[in-house]
Amino acid sequence: MSPERLNRSLKHIAEAYRAKLSTIPDAVFQQTPSIGGWSYSQVYSHIWDASLLSLMALENSYNGKGEKRPTHFLVKLILLYGAFPPAARYKVPKKMEPRVQSISKIEANNFIDQFLTELDRHMPNIAHADQSLKTRHPRLGYLNAPQWLRFIEIHLNHHLKQIKRIEKTF
Repeated sequence: MSPERLNRSLKHIAEAYRAKLSTIPDAVFQQTPSIGGWSYSQVYSHIWDASLLSLMALENSYNGKGEKRPTHFLVKLILLYGAFPPAARYKVPKKMEPRVQSISKIEANNFIDQFLTELDRHMPNIAHADQSLKTRHPRLGYLNAPQWLRFIEIHLNHHLKQIKRIEKTF
């Protein structure tokens, strides 16, 4: 998928998150669902924080701070198909756990705005990035700039499914 198409897709997904945010009652946003797991608030905190960190890794890939490393074949399949394997539930990497916070709806909206601003800042550089330079993802290994962009899209879509599961509990 081209960087331009991914850019449009990411903006569409971000607006879907924003639209969903406007439908969640304030009293429910920070409430743990009856099925356990994360609240809406924690999902929004995680997804936008992780997306911003991914943009930083993407930047390192295109500005020459990456390494010439291979991308694992299974990761290439995930990027090709646009989804994580369906069988397993995934846990946030250990080093990311402390970053998952309970945030307000205003903070969630601010996170989305910040992501969209940063995305616009990085887009002109992705097309010219050296695709052999990669930075390490904690679970997927080494990704180049376009692969990081695709990962962000997959990750955002993955958590939209989690939001729908939470929604069914309220």
